[in-house]
Amino acid sequence: MIHYDLEFDFTPAVYDYTGVITLQAEATQDLSSFNLDSDGHTVDALTVDGRPAAWTLSAGLSGQELTVTPGHPLREGRPFTVEVRYHGNGKGHHSGLSGWVFGADGGFACAAQASRADTFFPCNDTPSDKATWTFHISAPPGYVAAANGVLTHRTPRADGSTVWHFALRERMPTELCGIAVVKGTYLYGAAHNGLPLRHIVPQGQEDTYAPVVARTADHLAWTEALFGRFPFSVYGVHIYGGYGDALENQTLTLMGTNWFKPDANGNPTWEDTMVHELTHQWFGDSVTPSDWQQAWLNEGPATYYAARYADEHGWSDLTAKMRSVYGTLDAVRAADGPPGLPDALGGTNIYDGGALVLFALDQRIGRAAFDHVMRLWPSLHRDSNAGSEDFISHVVRTTGDRSLDAFLRDWLFGAVNPPMPGHPDWKATP
Repeated sequence: MIHYDLEFDFTPAVYDYTGVITLQAEATQDLSSFNLDSDGHTVDALTVDGRPAAWTLSAGLSGQELTVTPGHPLREGRPFTVEVRYHGNGKGHHSGLSGWVFGADGGFACAAQASRADTFFPCNDTPSDKATWTFHISAPPGYVAAANGVLTHRTPRADGSTVWHFALRERMPTELCGIAVVKGTYLYGAAHNGLPLRHIVPQGQEDTYAPVVARTADHLAWTEALFGRFPFSVYGVHIYGGYGDALENQTLTLMGTNWFKPDANGNPTWEDTMVHELTHQWFGDSVTPSDWQQAWLNEGPATYYAARYADEHGWSDLTAKMRSVYGTLDAVRAADGPPGLPDALGGTNIYDGGALVLFALDQRIGRAAFDHVMRLWPSLHRDSNAGSEDFISHVVRTTGDRSLDAFLRDWLFGAVNPPMPGHPDWKATP
């Protein structure tokens, strides 16, 4: 895909929406037809290069397949434009899981990962197909709209609503889409390097969350010192009461209000989660897995660096955490697959297990060499896709140590934990 342009008109409380998605693409082979992912939409009209095209909907792996047949075949290398006009209801029926998140304000936020962007718009819903984006999201009085990228302008409409226009100039896969219409307040700031920061917090709770989002500037200084320049044009955190998790939507992390409670010792450990999602902007967003079997490359670094941040701030001990993970990971490998070959997404194997792989590499080659390896990775693969084989080759090439090929393969793909360098006493829990 080359570019997505989304017009999205949402009515709060009743959850009806209408949309127009325009996709600019290039045929990678001769095509008499092609498929898009679509779930829960009523398609009203569909054109290819401005001409009506035939289409059908059928069952897919996680939703529905929208099969498009242009009036004339598309030749390899030819650019073409698809426009789909559609409507639906956010709480309507979906063939698979929904990416919609609803709050008490009658609004919504998008939590599409891994393959639920198609519940908002027809798309090619795979991490390997990244594109630039523009968004035009309407919000009625009392609501604000949000999306990935930079807010370019707002257009008032005669009915009192406002269309919010956003541009994301760096490429993004569909699973990181972050559109929303909520009762919220925008808060603004800047990072140490002048990077614009814009956050969205619940309306009426600005005093509660302003100090929380203000910590982002320090988090950026910490991560940039490790990974280099932030890979996008803007960043921020969207805090929303309708959400219970945390998600690295590109340039606009989504977090539930439930995160922001201190631990038993009074430490602001929600900052670990903020650092986790910020780390994803390099590892997962800028460098995106080529497929979901490579998900440890997203979650491993995010989990490892969140733990390292907590360790440096005295909230927890990195080595103790990794020892605990080591003790339980053999059982996880047996049940869910090793970190590099997971049976499904979201398991301990790709989160803590992925972090343990990086900790092992850190112990094997030393902190300075490890930091050098990890800093180069997002620089060399910026705005692209990569997988485990690419990472293994990168480590070997960067260090000049060919033995690290077998070392990483054992850690990523083995049925049991290899010995932990520097910690021969670590054992798996029976």
